[in-house]
Amino acid sequence: MNSNDQQLITTTQNWLKTVVIEHNICPFAKREFDRGSIHFEANHDTDVEKCLLNLLLECDRLNIEPDIETTLVIYGNAFVSFDDYLDFLELAETLLLEQDYEGVYQLASFHPHYCFEEALQNDPANCTNRSPYPMLHLLRENSIEQALINYPHPENIPQKNIKSLRELGLSKLQSLLAACYPLKMDN
Repeated sequence: MNSNDQQLITTTQNWLKTVVIEHNICPFAKREFDRGSIHFEANHDTDVEKCLLNLLLECDRLNIEPDIETTLVIYGNAFVSFDDYLDFLELAETLLLEQDYEGVYQLASFHPHYCFEEALQNDPANCTNRSPYPMLHLLRENSIEQALINYPHPENIPQKNIKSLRELGLSKLQSLLAACYPLKMDN
Protein backbone atom coordinates (compact mmCIF):
# COMPACT_ATOMS: atom_id res chain seq x y z
CA MET A 1 0.00 0.00 0.00
CA ASN A 2 1.43 3.37 -0.97
CA SER A 3 1.43 6.47 1.26
CA ASN A 4 -1.47 8.08 -0.64
CA ASP A 5 -3.63 5.01 -0.04
CA GLN A 6 -2.60 4.92 3.60
CA GLN A 7 -3.50 8.59 4.10
CA LEU A 8 -6.99 8.07 2.63
CA ILE A 9 -7.57 4.99 4.76
CA THR A 10 -6.15 6.42 7.99
CA THR A 11 -8.15 9.62 7.62
CA THR A 12 -11.31 7.64 6.92
CA GLN A 13 -10.72 5.36 9.89
CA ASN A 14 -10.19 8.40 12.10
CA TRP A 15 -13.47 9.91 10.85
CA LEU A 16 -15.26 6.64 11.44
CA LYS A 17 -14.01 6.45 15.04
CA THR A 18 -14.32 10.08 16.10
CA VAL A 19 -17.48 11.11 14.28
CA VAL A 20 -19.57 8.11 13.23
CA ILE A 21 -18.85 5.78 16.16
CA GLU A 22 -18.20 8.35 18.91
CA HIS A 23 -21.48 10.13 18.16
CA ASN A 24 -23.37 6.91 17.39
CA ILE A 25 -24.42 8.07 13.93
CA CYS A 26 -24.43 4.45 12.87
CA PRO A 27 -25.19 2.18 15.84
CA PHE A 28 -23.78 -0.80 13.91
CA ALA A 29 -20.38 0.65 12.94
CA LYS A 30 -18.52 0.08 16.22
CA ARG A 31 -19.01 -3.67 16.23
CA GLU A 32 -17.67 -4.07 12.70
CA PHE A 33 -14.82 -1.61 13.27
CA ASP A 34 -13.75 -3.45 16.44
CA ARG A 35 -14.00 -6.81 14.65
CA GLY A 36 -11.84 -5.53 11.79
CA SER A 37 -14.52 -6.58 9.29
CA ILE A 38 -14.58 -3.28 7.38
CA HIS A 39 -12.52 -3.18 4.20
CA PHE A 40 -11.18 0.23 3.22
CA GLU A 41 -10.44 0.56 -0.49
CA ALA A 42 -8.56 3.64 -1.69
CA ASN A 43 -9.31 4.58 -5.28
CA HIS A 44 -7.34 7.29 -7.10
CA ASP A 45 -9.09 7.00 -10.47
CA THR A 46 -10.89 9.99 -11.89
CA ASP A 47 -12.44 8.15 -14.84
CA VAL A 48 -16.07 7.26 -14.06
CA GLU A 49 -15.90 3.92 -15.91
CA LYS A 50 -12.82 2.86 -13.95
CA CYS A 51 -14.50 3.87 -10.71
CA LEU A 52 -17.55 1.79 -11.62
CA LEU A 53 -15.34 -1.18 -12.51
CA ASN A 54 -13.62 -0.85 -9.16
CA LEU A 55 -17.00 -0.91 -7.43
CA LEU A 56 -17.80 -4.20 -9.15
CA LEU A 57 -14.43 -5.57 -8.06
CA GLU A 58 -15.38 -4.69 -4.48
CA CYS A 59 -18.64 -6.61 -4.94
CA ASP A 60 -16.54 -9.55 -6.11
CA ARG A 61 -14.34 -9.18 -3.01
CA LEU A 62 -17.43 -9.35 -0.77
CA ASN A 63 -18.65 -12.37 -2.74
CA ILE A 64 -15.49 -14.35 -2.02
CA GLU A 65 -14.43 -12.98 1.40
CA PRO A 66 -17.20 -13.64 3.95
CA ASP A 67 -15.11 -12.17 6.80
CA ILE A 68 -15.47 -8.73 5.23
CA GLU A 69 -18.80 -7.37 6.38
CA THR A 70 -18.75 -4.07 4.56
CA THR A 71 -16.53 -1.97 2.29
CA LEU A 72 -15.84 1.74 2.13
CA VAL A 73 -14.60 2.76 -1.32
CA ILE A 74 -12.76 6.04 -0.87
CA TYR A 75 -12.36 8.29 -3.91
CA GLY A 76 -9.26 10.39 -3.31
CA ASN A 77 -9.25 12.30 -6.61
CA ALA A 78 -12.71 12.01 -8.13
CA PHE A 79 -16.11 13.57 -7.54
CA VAL A 80 -14.94 16.70 -5.72
CA SER A 81 -18.16 18.40 -6.83
CA PHE A 82 -21.16 17.09 -4.92
CA ASP A 83 -23.27 17.25 -8.09
CA ASP A 84 -20.71 15.11 -9.95
CA TYR A 85 -20.76 12.70 -7.03
CA LEU A 86 -24.56 12.44 -7.15
CA ASP A 87 -24.36 11.67 -10.88
CA PHE A 88 -21.82 8.94 -10.13
CA LEU A 89 -23.97 7.55 -7.31
CA GLU A 90 -26.89 7.21 -9.69
CA LEU A 91 -24.69 5.33 -12.18
CA ALA A 92 -23.36 3.09 -9.41
CA GLU A 93 -26.84 2.21 -8.19
CA THR A 94 -27.95 1.44 -11.75
CA LEU A 95 -24.88 -0.74 -12.27
CA LEU A 96 -25.62 -2.78 -9.16
CA LEU A 97 -29.16 -3.35 -10.42
CA GLU A 98 -27.89 -4.38 -13.86
CA GLN A 99 -25.42 -6.82 -12.27
CA ASP A 100 -28.22 -8.48 -10.26
CA TYR A 101 -26.94 -7.18 -6.92
CA GLU A 102 -30.34 -5.82 -5.87
CA GLY A 103 -31.14 -7.43 -2.54
CA VAL A 104 -27.50 -8.52 -2.17
CA TYR A 105 -25.66 -5.23 -1.70
CA GLN A 106 -26.79 -1.73 -0.84
CA LEU A 107 -24.96 1.56 -1.29
CA ALA A 108 -24.76 4.32 1.29
CA SER A 109 -23.32 7.63 0.17
CA PHE A 110 -20.88 10.02 1.84
CA HIS A 111 -19.26 13.22 0.61
CA PRO A 112 -17.47 16.18 2.23
CA HIS A 113 -20.18 18.55 0.96
CA TYR A 114 -23.16 16.26 1.45
CA CYS A 115 -26.43 18.15 1.52
CA PHE A 116 -29.81 16.47 1.75
CA GLU A 117 -32.40 17.51 -0.80
CA GLU A 118 -34.19 20.68 0.30
CA ALA A 119 -31.81 21.14 3.26
CA LEU A 120 -29.72 24.23 3.82
CA GLN A 121 -25.99 23.68 3.25
CA ASN A 122 -25.22 24.72 6.84
CA ASP A 123 -27.77 22.39 8.47
CA PRO A 124 -25.82 20.19 10.92
CA ALA A 125 -28.05 17.26 9.91
CA ASN A 126 -26.07 17.02 6.65
CA CYS A 127 -23.10 15.86 8.71
CA THR A 128 -24.65 12.40 9.06
CA ASN A 129 -23.39 11.84 5.51
CA ARG A 130 -20.36 14.12 5.42
CA SER A 131 -17.03 12.38 5.20
CA PRO A 132 -13.40 13.26 4.58
CA TYR A 133 -13.57 12.17 0.95
CA PRO A 134 -16.25 11.16 -1.50
CA MET A 135 -17.01 7.51 -0.81
CA LEU A 136 -19.45 4.72 -1.34
CA HIS A 137 -20.31 2.34 1.46
CA LEU A 138 -21.09 -1.12 0.15
CA LEU A 139 -23.20 -3.08 2.63
CA ARG A 140 -24.50 -6.63 2.66
CA GLU A 141 -28.32 -6.53 2.57
CA ASN A 142 -28.72 -9.70 4.66
CA SER A 143 -26.48 -8.22 7.38
CA ILE A 144 -28.54 -5.05 7.45
CA GLU A 145 -31.71 -7.09 7.85
CA GLN A 146 -30.19 -9.13 10.70
CA ALA A 147 -28.91 -6.03 12.51
CA LEU A 148 -32.27 -4.30 12.25
CA ILE A 149 -34.14 -7.28 13.71
CA ASN A 150 -32.24 -6.91 16.97
CA TYR A 151 -32.28 -3.11 17.13
CA PRO A 152 -35.25 -1.44 18.83
CA HIS A 153 -37.02 1.04 16.57
CA PRO A 154 -34.47 1.33 13.73
CA GLU A 155 -36.84 3.69 11.94
CA ASN A 156 -35.93 6.30 14.56
CA ILE A 157 -32.20 6.32 13.75
CA PRO A 158 -32.34 9.14 11.15
CA GLN A 159 -34.43 11.44 13.38
CA LYS A 160 -32.21 10.68 16.39
CA ASN A 161 -29.14 11.59 14.32
CA ILE A 162 -30.67 14.82 13.06
CA LYS A 163 -31.63 15.86 16.60
CA SER A 164 -28.24 14.90 18.03
CA LEU A 165 -26.23 16.68 15.35
CA ARG A 166 -28.34 19.81 15.50
CA GLU A 167 -27.80 19.87 19.27
CA LEU A 168 -24.05 19.57 18.73
CA GLY A 169 -24.22 22.45 16.28
CA LEU A 170 -22.43 23.18 13.05
CA SER A 171 -19.43 24.81 14.67
CA LYS A 172 -18.69 21.78 16.89
CA LEU A 173 -19.26 19.39 13.98
CA GLN A 174 -16.95 21.37 11.72
CA SER A 175 -14.32 21.23 14.44
CA LEU A 176 -14.71 17.45 14.80
CA LEU A 177 -14.61 16.93 11.06
CA ALA A 178 -11.64 19.25 10.57
CA ALA A 179 -9.68 17.28 13.14
CA CYS A 180 -10.27 14.11 11.12
CA TYR A 181 -9.27 15.18 7.65
CA PRO A 182 -7.66 17.93 5.60
CA LEU A 183 -10.70 19.00 3.56
CA LYS A 184 -12.37 22.20 4.69
CA MET A 185 -16.14 22.08 5.01
CA ASP A 186 -18.09 24.83 3.32
CA ASN A 187 -20.97 26.58 5.05
